[in-house]
Amino acid sequence: MASGKEDVKLLGVVGSPFVCRVQIALKFKGVEYKFLEENLANKSEQLLKYNPVHKKVPVFVHNDKPIAESLVIVEYIDETWTHNPILPSDPYQRALARFWSKFIDDKIVGAAWKAAFTVDEKEREKNVAESLEALQFLENELKDKKFFGGDEFGLVDIAGVFIAFWVPIVQEIAGLQLFTSEKFPKLYKWSQEFLNHPVVKEVIPPRDPLFAFFKARYESLSASK
Repeated sequence: MASGKEDVKLLGVVGSPFVCRVQIALKFKGVEYKFLEENLANKSEQLLKYNPVHKKVPVFVHNDKPIAESLVIVEYIDETWTHNPILPSDPYQRALARFWSKFIDDKIVGAAWKAAFTVDEKEREKNVAESLEALQFLENELKDKKFFGGDEFGLVDIAGVFIAFWVPIVQEIAGLQLFTSEKFPKLYKWSQEFLNHPVVKEVIPPRDPLFAFFKARYESLSASK
């Protein structure tokens, strides 16, 4: 368990689902940290120093030791500040949580993003189909639980913030029907529970500026058709 004087920094951008995951974990644990806003068009020396491999955010820096990749960071936070556990204590359940969190990154993040921001019609249809298939797997996995982690949210829920908050924004902009309450009633109910959780509510970025940002990006893409 972490103790004493902690130097905790998070390099990120407002509006990134990956940065938001780390912020949810930190808020849930009650960890004080300094948020350093990055400009990805003009990356700081600090970012290049701390994450020379990917040069991406988030980067979590604990007592001058940097860690990259949102799910790796969330696990590190969970192991360092042991109260309010994010991962299950049972090894099998923990392995499952890792599996489904990675599944979200591998099967949904890329496909949903491309479905919304791909100009090519065939490519879009392929990514829509992939997203729907992956969301159905998650719907089945959730069963009748409040959260993937049970009564309190855990790693899979935190990974799923992309589905709960970002997917509805990009699908509205692109005029897609990916994630709806009709198609995925359990997952949709989960998303509302999760977004209304006091910890998550406090960390989620404001919707309107994010919507405007992605809309502008979508329109410039459509214009370049």
